[in-house]
Amino acid sequence: MTDAELQQVANEVRQAILDQVSQTGGHFSSNLGTVELTVALYATHSLPPDVVVWDTGHQAYPHKLLTGRLPRFPTLRKHKGLSGFLKRDEHELDNFGAGHAGTAISAALGFARARDTLKQDHRVVAITGDAAIASGMSWEALNHAGIAGTDITVVLNDNRMSIAPNVGALNRYFNRLRSRPDLQAAARRAKDLVQRLPGPAPRLAAGMRHGLTHYFAPEETGTLFEEIGFEYIGPVDGHDLPMLLEIFRNVRQLPGPVFVHALTVKGKGYEKAEADARTWHGVGPFDLQKCEFAAKSGGRPAYTSVFGDALSELARRDERVVAITAAMPDGTGLTEFANEFPDRYYDVGIAEPHAVTFAAGLAAGGVKPFVAIYSTFMQRAFDQIVHDCALQHLPVRFIMDRAGLVGADGPTHHGTFDISYLSFIPGLVQLAPRDGTELRAMVDWMAGYQDAPTALRYPRGSVPEGLPEGRSPIQLGRAENLGVPGGEAESVAVIAAYGSMVDRAWQAATKLTATGTPTAVINARFAKPLDAAMITQATREHGGLVTVEENARTGGFGELVREALVDADLAALPHTVLSLPDRFIEHGDQDKLLDENGLSVDDIVNAVRNVQKQARNS
Repeated sequence: MTDAELQQVANEVRQAILDQVSQTGGHFSSNLGTVELTVALYATHSLPPDVVVWDTGHQAYPHKLLTGRLPRFPTLRKHKGLSGFLKRDEHELDNFGAGHAGTAISAALGFARARDTLKQDHRVVAITGDAAIASGMSWEALNHAGIAGTDITVVLNDNRMSIAPNVGALNRYFNRLRSRPDLQAAARRAKDLVQRLPGPAPRLAAGMRHGLTHYFAPEETGTLFEEIGFEYIGPVDGHDLPMLLEIFRNVRQLPGPVFVHALTVKGKGYEKAEADARTWHGVGPFDLQKCEFAAKSGGRPAYTSVFGDALSELARRDERVVAITAAMPDGTGLTEFANEFPDRYYDVGIAEPHAVTFAAGLAAGGVKPFVAIYSTFMQRAFDQIVHDCALQHLPVRFIMDRAGLVGADGPTHHGTFDISYLSFIPGLVQLAPRDGTELRAMVDWMAGYQDAPTALRYPRGSVPEGLPEGRSPIQLGRAENLGVPGGEAESVAVIAAYGSMVDRAWQAATKLTATGTPTAVINARFAKPLDAAMITQATREHGGLVTVEENARTGGFGELVREALVDADLAALPHTVLSLPDRFIEHGDQDKLLDENGLSVDDIVNAVRNVQKQARNS
């Protein structure tokens, strides 16, 4: 295809993103910024056998469109439709799954070394972003690739506005020169020659070459990448399609690791998104012509905003309270805190392991750190939780947003394992609120608990309404018996629910009570230490038990309860664990996913009736 035809392809890809994401929602501004980059890369490479690995997936809609998925694009992020991220089982050219940041360079290096081991001949490209490249794993992979001298291309999609002025005529000319293989070969021959010269000549020549290079380049961005073994090309205009085509054609011919630094504009081609890329990063459906989002009803507040308000209130009373996030201030509710307490707020970037150990140091130094990270991303810092926090009994306070099923973002973002992977860490306290009021109370309680790390989980979405107003104070390891809906009948069955599932358990108990089976609900509050006394006593009195949680079964709340029943010699009594199944759950509507995976109100009702039947027959 000619350059003009490829530009038309780019225009059509951008329009498809505009048309579709305005209807379905999704990651918007990042994808608009990678259109020309993707078209140029795919026009100059042969896919397959060439391999392209995308980081995170926020920027991969053009990839999906260019690999034949336009007919399915209206199903984007819908149940059983296209994923919003990369999935190996969705398309053969989704070479490596993505959803968490910082994985592309490591994976691409693995592809490249596999190619070399199998004596194959194709190119491998990793595309990463300016946030993802700051993660520790990205730098570990760059260091490895540079030392190994592997033939691999790393493309940095840099959409930070602050360096856009560095794109200019001199850079265009200089980058074309640096990407030409004939000049690269000449440079290698010159380098070999000067290294044979005696005395200080090699050092002088190297210094002259370095000085001339960075005289012509107005920014010294490339120095670091060159020092670790990469040929650096950039920064280049990531929207200049003819120049990108020329650069990628030339880069294909270069041996060894090559780093292409492309400057892009988030939201390119949509004025509102260009002006406010942060707001337009991830969007719901909106009016494309009016540039307006659908009006939100003034309903219940989100758990996220309740936490943010609670932490800010706490910080006003206690100057030792500090907040840490890993590049997610909006998503974790810390924007207000950051604005009000800038000296007590830390955004460490996409560096969850560092965030946790940094918080451990803060705790050891005498302050009260709250680390707000999505449940799925907390997995990335497991060793730091164990070694740096729990082992040293440091009171780091983990706030895990998006615990449970998150909806359209799917399996890479579901937070379905945190109860399990934290439950066997000695001393670590796990707790979860039933509603917004209890969330506030738990945040206050955590601030005063100084004996060990604590981990609080809550789901994506709004806080529930309709649960009993009366409540007991938060005490370590103590549950709350909510009783029977209506409060008049004596219970004949009992449900123990944890966190987000208390609401559905209460709805089930209401339905059961109305149909002649008065059912009590225990709000567990703590998974660890578990209120074994209350739960085992209730099981004994009712002849059985149903537990409900929004987590994987293995190592989860239900299994912790089951251990308590065994210890109390109650294992023979009928009991049922309702949890998420032992599989990765796909994307879709949050409530529908819960219903489809065994956690509907009717599932809870049926489980209670089955336990009652078993109890009568035993």
